[in-house]
Amino acid sequence: MPNNTDRHIKVATYNIHRSIGTDGIALPERILSVLMEMNADIVALQELELHSNAALNLLAYLAENTGLTPIAGPTVLKPDSRYGNAVLTRAPVVNTRRVDLTVPGREPRGALDMDLVWQGQKIHLIVTHLGLSPSERRHQIRHILRLLEIENANSTILMGDINEWFLWGRPLRWLKRVFPISQRRRTFPAGFPLFALDRIWVHPPSRLKRVETHNSTLARVASDHLPLVALVEMG
Repeated sequence: MPNNTDRHIKVATYNIHRSIGTDGIALPERILSVLMEMNADIVALQELELHSNAALNLLAYLAENTGLTPIAGPTVLKPDSRYGNAVLTRAPVVNTRRVDLTVPGREPRGALDMDLVWQGQKIHLIVTHLGLSPSERRHQIRHILRLLEIENANSTILMGDINEWFLWGRPLRWLKRVFPISQRRRTFPAGFPLFALDRIWVHPPSRLKRVETHNSTLARVASDHLPLVALVEMG
């Protein structure tokens, strides 16, 4: 991946699986090391667990050690912990909206809908982790499409764990109307990736310069997903 310049921003999406690796061991240090390897400016995280005990707050740990600003977007709330999405960003945050995408009877789901600025350019960022059933994902994508305000941003980026196993399913076809270019990269399971569950879409499509999995030795064991990384031109 080329080095960042003033005209580019590096973004990534990473389902960290509560920092439990393919060996069944939870080691936040491995997740941190993978983030340091990628050196992305904006990272979308899924399956991140936040404990009320400060010593167990994974998002704070990752933010402190990467120097990135943390934004939490939990979807599952328990008395002693929260679980869900998050963003780590080097780009200044202008506004954050937490969107409920939960379908009754299914696991709580949501999205972080954010406005950021990079080198004077406005970025509309949506980060999500969609549900496991096809009907659930169709509902959630309809909702996300209503959030898109492409004309009000220099760049729109949608990324996360889309959980879409069907290449010609309706959710992907609907997204293609807005994001005509989607470069599929296999990210799951991490040790031997077969499925492109994690995605990054950019509008205008010409600004998406490169997409690749971060398939390092450490990434193959740190989580059950590989991270997906993209280079976006900012004009």
